[in-house]
Amino acid sequence: MFERQPAKTFRDLLVWQRAHAFVLAVYKATARFPGREIYGLTSQMRRAAISIAANIAEGFAKRGKADKARFMNIAEGSLEESRYYLILSQDLGYGSTGELMELLNEVGRLLKGYSRAIAASV
Repeated sequence: MFERQPAKTFRDLLVWQRAHAFVLAVYKATARFPGREIYGLTSQMRRAAISIAANIAEGFAKRGKADKARFMNIAEGSLEESRYYLILSQDLGYGSTGELMELLNEVGRLLKGYSRAIAASV
């Protein structure tokens, strides 16, 4: 049976890898937004996406379970913020967000599982 090795760095975490992929995809998508959105929706979408991956990374380094859980909770909040921005950009006609939403949903599932694992740890 396959046994997963403990992560040595945040980069080893599948949840972080997929969150990072989401950030890259958001940057690519928002590069096509109208120039007038550079300080508006483009900036907000990028910041929220970055916050997901950054909080997973920062939480990984925390020693206490409560600290780790707090950073995962912040990441979950940023995930929902990103979800809204995807809805808004779709409604504004800035492009299809279906693939981004699928990736975000995957990150959400992984983040929920990682948060549960933290809560269940000794």
